[in-house]
Amino acid sequence: MKTSFIKPALVERKWFVLDAQGKPLGRVASRVAAIVRGKEKVVYAPHQEVGDFVIVVNADKIVVTGRKAKQKLYHHHTGYVGGLKTTTFEKLIIRHPVSPLEKAIKGMLPKGPLGRKLFLNVKLYAGPEHPHNAQSPELISL
Repeated sequence: MKTSFIKPALVERKWFVLDAQGKPLGRVASRVAAIVRGKEKVVYAPHQEVGDFVIVVNADKIVVTGRKAKQKLYHHHTGYVGGLKTTTFEKLIIRHPVSPLEKAIKGMLPKGPLGRKLFLNVKLYAGPEHPHNAQSPELISL
């Protein structure tokens, strides 16, 4: 079976806006990752960038269910011995409002150069405003 390739010039790329206010973190992240990856298109190929652009507004008003706000932990390492730093969802959303959603979406994209390129097609904003009105984005829901 031959590997199918679509020329990048033939890929029709759209812009979408998703309002994350009051929506669960995982559901928003999985929907955004699928759109950015291009899985909803007929021309989808796992090794090519055929997805669309997604603008997420109100990322600071995303919710987590149950007691995850206090129990969900985010880790990072400073690079020094004993430098593992841990913070909860509650503290992270106050310090960096879009960071939990950013980490969730990155975790759902492929690792490596393709995943890093795909994440550039995601635009996250803490408030309801975004500077991409010139692209005439379509409003989508979960």
